[in-house]
Amino acid sequence: MTVTRREFLQASGVLVVCFALPGCTRETTAGKAGYARLGNRLRINANGTVELMLGKVEFGQGIGTALAQMVAEELDIDFGRVHLSSVDTDRSPDESYTFSSISIQQSGPPTRRAAAQARGLLLTRAAERLDQPVDTLRVVDGEVLTGNVATNLNYWRLIGDEEITIDLTEQVMLKSVSDYSIVGRSLERIDIPGKVFGDASFLQDLRLPNMVHARVVRPAAERASVKTIDTAKIEKLPGVLSVVRDGNFIAVIAEREGQARRAANLLRETISWVLPSDLPDSDKIYQWLRNAESREEPVASRSSESDVGSTTTVKASYQRPFQAHASISPSAAIALYDNGKLTVWSHAQGMYPLRGAIAQVLGMDIENIRCVHCEASGCYGHNGADDAACDAAALAVKFPGRPVRLQWERRDEMTWEPYGSAMHIEISADVDETGTVRAWDYDLWSCPHSSRPRNAEQSGNLIYAQHRAAPAELPPPQSIPQPNGGADRNAVPLYTFDNMDVVKHLVTDRPMRVSALRGLGAYANVFAIESFMDELAARSQEDAIAYRLRHLDDERAIAVLKRLMDVSAWSRRPPAGSGEGWGIGFARFKNRSAWVGVVMRVIVKNGNISLQHASAVCDAGLIINPDGAGAQIEGGIVQSASWTLKEQIRFDNDRKQSVDWVSYPILGFDETPTITVDFMERSNQPSLGIGEAAQGPTAAAIANALYHATGQRQRRLPLSA
Repeated sequence: MTVTRREFLQASGVLVVCFALPGCTRETTAGKAGYARLGNRLRINANGTVELMLGKVEFGQGIGTALAQMVAEELDIDFGRVHLSSVDTDRSPDESYTFSSISIQQSGPPTRRAAAQARGLLLTRAAERLDQPVDTLRVVDGEVLTGNVATNLNYWRLIGDEEITIDLTEQVMLKSVSDYSIVGRSLERIDIPGKVFGDASFLQDLRLPNMVHARVVRPAAERASVKTIDTAKIEKLPGVLSVVRDGNFIAVIAEREGQARRAANLLRETISWVLPSDLPDSDKIYQWLRNAESREEPVASRSSESDVGSTTTVKASYQRPFQAHASISPSAAIALYDNGKLTVWSHAQGMYPLRGAIAQVLGMDIENIRCVHCEASGCYGHNGADDAACDAAALAVKFPGRPVRLQWERRDEMTWEPYGSAMHIEISADVDETGTVRAWDYDLWSCPHSSRPRNAEQSGNLIYAQHRAAPAELPPPQSIPQPNGGADRNAVPLYTFDNMDVVKHLVTDRPMRVSALRGLGAYANVFAIESFMDELAARSQEDAIAYRLRHLDDERAIAVLKRLMDVSAWSRRPPAGSGEGWGIGFARFKNRSAWVGVVMRVIVKNGNISLQHASAVCDAGLIINPDGAGAQIEGGIVQSASWTLKEQIRFDNDRKQSVDWVSYPILGFDETPTITVDFMERSNQPSLGIGEAAQGPTAAAIANALYHATGQRQRRLPLSA
């Protein structure tokens, strides 16, 4: 049968544009790099809307809004026509995890091409119907015009009743940046109104028909085990439907939330635990890191044969403690097992990896599991979301036919989420008579920075997999290779040193659960590098920014620092030791995403550090939504300030002691500085990741401001009196 393209296109009510982005890899279960299927789908509906099906999850960073702007721009439609669909393994493209500040970089270009291709296809159809050349037509909010004359054709009429699937081609004409009218504007975030006005925006708000409620009773310590337990009285409590025990995994299921919580609290009182008492003391953690079993891994090296003459060696050490994600709302999940099919609603950052991990842990066919993303008031990084999802899934399988809502409590979140790993860093630099760095040696000690349940290969990291009667084998510690890096993210300075060695000592003995906390090792590495550069500048009696500039050959980095000097009024810095301190911190995230420089102004009185103002300059290429991008920088500054001044997980040999907001304080509203963010004009450059770019520079800027105010150098986080 022969058929024309036009005849083929005359089918049903939707135009679907699908595409795959080759060249992006992820680790397979065999440990070899394999091509990951990545993509995005656009659905142009006959009702006048466009559905953007996300491959990356939205959890507060605003990527849905930014990607929707790209779609509206290339389609020439009103922004309000674009509707977002979150990640659903039954219908969404598989873009693995949402992490590493790469969502716009990774999803943006193919999203833009898909929208442009859809526009071209529809205009071609309009030209055929009008018997006019395509280049005589234009589009205004989906309406096709010849010059300024309406044609009575629009996208929605052209779609009719068709349903078409086409492959994305790279041979597509994109709009020129100079013609943008939607991209580059601070349009309102799609996800904000519902949160502001109290809609059911979060997973914690989701209520399904006939739903039951569950609580898990966690062990008293990381590797504790049940000695005795008595469930008889608990099973008879009003509303209690089931008490589940599988090894050290213990949970209750009840009709109502309050009943589940009361039963769990009473059940906890009946359990006695065997405590391993094998944790190192938190006050001695850096010595422990330095001496623990570790694997030495070279990160970067550079050497020069040039004669450097006489040099002096300067050394310093820097430390960062274990820190929590400390999500404002504890993790939750809902799962329903019915007729052999399992559906899980979760706020984890990767629905497809979560589906694979749950399939492995529960021994189910992956095709019988569906994972649906629902946003939560959670965090950036690997908190308890994946574990809560696995908890709910395991309970749903044991209690089929009704949705099981599993809610963690504050103590669960603080003591059982994976932490950001503690780090110990030692730097040695050889400087010549002019203060120029001639050699740089950098060693860091840290536990791994990711234990995400990457399908079957890392599913053993889930708490349920470890606590059940037949526990899974704990996967061996893994490194994240450069240029992303884990503990060594941003360990390679952006500065041009003639000789350099950077070495990571991956600590393979894990005293507690650790994984990805926003920025991974970049926060501590930039803090250390930028603090040390400040020390070298002070030793040379040289301006801190001028010292950095003469060690840089990256023109965009240099431009950021020069702009930062202007916007922060750096030349008006008060004299050192006055109690008012101005400090600088600078980095390019992962040395390949956004450049960010921060100047922090502080007042130090009686040992208390009061943050006054932060000036930030960012070069992130083309900015899709300036307000959204600015919010990411502002949020990064505030979160980093909290880490830098407040946050530290404390524990003794038996158990963790940071269990609530009293024992793990975070920065308060009245402690945040005012913030200004300035973006470099780089609309002719590709968009770069922003979300994790400000954390390291902020920590260094605060520490350097403290030194400028008091003459005292603090090298251990958090900074305290």
